[in-house]
Amino acid sequence: MILSAGYGTRLWPLTEDRTKPAIPILGKPLVGYVAEYLARNGCGEIVVNLHHRPESVRSALGDGSKFGVKLQYIEEPEILGTSGAMDNARELLDGETFVVINGKIITDIELGAAFETHRRTRALATLVLLPNAAGEQFSIVETAGGFLQGFGGMPVLGEFSEEAPPLMFTGIQILEPKIFDYIPHGVFSHSTADVYPQAVAAGERVAVHVANGNWYELSTMQRYLDISLLLLARREESFFSGAGCDIAEAAEVSQSILWDNVVVESGALVKRAVIADNVRVRKGDVIESAAVVCASLIQGKPRPPKALKGEIRGDNFVVPLTE
Repeated sequence: MILSAGYGTRLWPLTEDRTKPAIPILGKPLVGYVAEYLARNGCGEIVVNLHHRPESVRSALGDGSKFGVKLQYIEEPEILGTSGAMDNARELLDGETFVVINGKIITDIELGAAFETHRRTRALATLVLLPNAAGEQFSIVETAGGFLQGFGGMPVLGEFSEEAPPLMFTGIQILEPKIFDYIPHGVFSHSTADVYPQAVAAGERVAVHVANGNWYELSTMQRYLDISLLLLARREESFFSGAGCDIAEAAEVSQSILWDNVVVESGALVKRAVIADNVRVRKGDVIESAAVVCASLIQGKPRPPKALKGEIRGDNFVVPLTE
């Protein structure tokens, strides 16, 4: 199951007309990377939950065939949370071991090794973890003897050593159908708050698998740009432009991601920026460390509480990329 129902408010306004998993990463929808990852690891039948802008995920994934998978969609009229989503898809998931993965990540973690841990420990669930050596703001996962103890606060740099960094949850988990005994039925719930603590308290084995490999989570505008540029650098390219883009020879574009049908006029400068569909960057415009959408896309719509502030400049809505 790919969790794809979130609003993606920290990526607004890029998520005004699509959900977070449907945003393009170098021309491919983020959720497409997740589907391909599951296909490579032997998971060919996938359930995708939908809520915010469901048509954007359906359009991005289709029937799944171009990503090597077979898809079933299930909509949530009201958003249900990470474990509420599983409950809503219970009829499609119940009966055998299944994998749940967040729809906002790109990774090459070996899933087979996590399955080995899951089978060896005969666990109710196995959470795939990574060392958080950089102290990024992901909740600390507390473990003992290869099993989950609980979830702590955020790491603080200087309070842990390089040899023993805190562990963080990757959003990848392997589950047995018995997990549904601990998921509240028909209501909003989150796995880390409402399911795993109760399962552990009841004496269930919730294993942890500490993995290695690349793992990127794209939940903020800055992370979206930084990770896109990291992937772009591996191609030895300075910027990416999608379908139908028109960049004038005298324009200066670098370290930027251009979606589809973007026009950059002569004399414009675009640097470390995300330019969304159908935006025109006019002669003399300087767009640096910012995200830009067409002003008409957000006209009259409120800014979500977690979103960065922006301003209208002519036909464009420009959001400086400051945390």
